[in-house]
Order: sequence, then C-alpha cells, then structure tokens
Amino acid sequence: MAHAIRFHQAGGPDVLKWEEVTVGDPGPDEVRIRHVAVGLNFADTYFRTGLYPAPLPSGLGVEASGVIEAVGENVTHVAEGDRVTYTGSPLGAYSTERVMPADSLIKLPDGIDCETAAAMTMRGLTSSYLLRRIHPLKTSDTVLLHAAAGGVGLIFSQWAKLLGITVIGTVSSEEKAEIARAHGCDHIIHYRRENVAERVRELTDGQGVPVVFDSVGRDTVAGSMASLRRRGLLVCFGTASGVPPLDAMKLAIHGSLFVTRPALADYIAEPAERAALAGELFGHVAAGRIKIEINQRYALQDAVHAHREMEAGRTTGSSIFVL
Repeated sequence: MAHAIRFHQAGGPDVLKWEEVTVGDPGPDEVRIRHVAVGLNFADTYFRTGLYPAPLPSGLGVEASGVIEAVGENVTHVAEGDRVTYTGSPLGAYSTERVMPADSLIKLPDGIDCETAAAMTMRGLTSSYLLRRIHPLKTSDTVLLHAAAGGVGLIFSQWAKLLGITVIGTVSSEEKAEIARAHGCDHIIHYRRENVAERVRELTDGQGVPVVFDSVGRDTVAGSMASLRRRGLLVCFGTASGVPPLDAMKLAIHGSLFVTRPALADYIAEPAERAALAGELFGHVAAGRIKIEINQRYALQDAVHAHREMEAGRTTGSSIFVL
C-alpha cells in the first residue's frame, strides 16, 4: 500500500498526517512514479499554514525524484524505468508513489542520483532563473543575498562565483557564516548584530548594490531597500518571515527602486526554457562546478519533526526525505 503525508486543515506542523493512499494507473498524459527522494522546501509551509490556499484535504510537496513505473497514453518524452525529477507540479510529492502529469518531468542524466536531484531541482532552478533571467548581471557586479546558508543560497553563491559576481550574504550565526563562505559567499553580514544596509554601503564604497535577492520578506525588506543603489532592483522571491509591506512611495524615496515578486513556475512553464535552465544546472553539478550538499535527511513519516526543524531555522543547505 502506498503512503502519503496529508493535511485536513491548515495550521502548524501537527496537522501533517501519515496516511495510506490508493494510487491507480496513469491516464492519458500521466505517469505513475515511485519516489526515491522528496524535497523539503520552506514553501511547503506556505501551503500547510494556508498562506497559499489549497483544497482540503490535501497532499503536500512539489518536488521529488524517482523512477517511472507506468506511463499513460500520449506520453512520449519519458518511458517506464526512466529516472526523473520534478518541481512545481500539483501538490502531493510527500508520498511513496503517485500518479501525476508527465509534462513537468525532467529526465535525470547519468551523473546525478535521485537524492541529489530532490535536493536541488527547486533550489537549483530557482538559482538558475535568479542569476540568468531576472536581471542582466555583469561580471564584477556585487549583489546582496539574504539567507546565504540556505538551500538556494549555497547553490546561488557557487554559481555566482562561476559568473564573476560578488555576493554579500546575510546569516544568523557563525556556523552558518562558515558554511556560506565555504560555498563562495564573498562577504558575510551577521544580521542579528550588524546593520545590514550600513554594512552593504561600507562594502560597496557607499554605492549600494544593483540587486538584492530577498527570500525572507517582512523582517528584511526595509534593510533590502536601504541597501540598493539608485534604480536598483529588489527581488522578493520568498516570504519566510511573512509577506513584506511595500509602499510605492518608499521605492521613490530610496532612489526610484524596482521590485519584483517572481515565482519559479513562471520561469519553467515553457518546456524549452525549463530544459535550458535545467541543462545548465545539471551540467554544472555533473561536472562538479556546483556541489549539492544534503545536510538533513528525514524519513517521510517524520514530516512533522522536519517542518519544526526548518521553521526554527535549525537547518542549513538542502533537506530531503529519503524513502
């Protein structure tokens, strides 16, 4: 019998339940996939708490990797036995197996195993579009990255180093600072004891940075805006501390700033663009230019504990469920 983590009401980690589920045969344009590893992402908490509404009861999770066990009619780009990964598909990745649409699947190259794929597909593709699609960053540019020791942060900093971009990263502890430095972060700001904007100005000769990549939200938005140079871009790609209040007049006061709240789904919706971003990511990882370190592994049955750890800030880098 297949199992899945499901929730019947929005709330804290305790609403997550380990349940038996029935998984049928795939219909047209669908596959049945047996999961090997499942990604654990902070965005999962947005669905669990109701910040992102979902019809209830519901499964959880949008990222996993595994092996295709059956394919339905009209499926041609993947076949039974293929190893695949995905992110951004309908909720339900927290499961041992599932039937799902085939069009979001990405075939894994031989050099990348399923655990690595589950740890990096969402984070890696996020880093890919942030660095390659959001803004025309140039070699020698300096950017500010919040949560530099997080899953996206560690991939982003390594990739930025390959592009010649200097990264100023914020962290909450010396342990996280050491991790961020080891993955290519050039300058560290301890946001609990330093003024982020003042330190950014010091590091940029008073100019500020052209782009701030902010996955935290409410707690960091003021410092992010104050760190930008004139006509700089604030990229709010996450809301770990809540949705940030944005006052259009403050954008003018801080130097005619721009702001965007991008979603990964809009950058991988087209198969050709998804393939291009994934291909570049997989190429760097397979060649060892970007290293994916899985710092936390959990059993899927322990989803409640995993969510508590993640929300308390006790995780670094990538976390996965191993089946």
